[in-house]
Amino acid sequence: MEFSEYMRIANFGALICLLLFILCGCANAQVAKPSVESMDWMAGCWELNVPQRQMTIAEHWMKPSGETLIGMSRTVRGGKTTGYEFVRIVSTETGIEYVAKPSTNKEETAFKLIKSSPSEIVFENLAHDFPQRIIYRNQDPDTLFARIEGTQNGKLNSMDIPMKRAKCE
Repeated sequence: MEFSEYMRIANFGALICLLLFILCGCANAQVAKPSVESMDWMAGCWELNVPQRQMTIAEHWMKPSGETLIGMSRTVRGGKTTGYEFVRIVSTETGIEYVAKPSTNKEETAFKLIKSSPSEIVFENLAHDFPQRIIYRNQDPDTLFARIEGTQNGKLNSMDIPMKRAKCE
């Protein structure tokens, strides 16, 4: 065997070793686990005003602390409160949950985190009547997009709530 053939085999072996090293490193890399603290972009006061319907939806979220994000919302129509809700996003033994207690319910309802990115979180509870899915998106520092969706009376239904940052009072 000639020297050039040895070099070609040695280079091929080095390449294989390098590829295995890279692949093993990627397999051992840790994927960032979602945390309540990573949802700090929700903190603040947010509003959707619909003047033609004389309606305002407001959400206030405290900054995350102690693996919990606490929020509340209120809907006002024609100068009267028509609904409110107390909410918390909390880290549990089984993952992260969105726990809602609307004014119309005696019990809380929990939704499991099924998707998380630096700008979007999606919670789901397929056993719930409506909604079955709750989505929040951070489109920019002054916009919070919320969406509820699911099946209601056998039909797919949804509601988009595009909110703007508001003054906390």
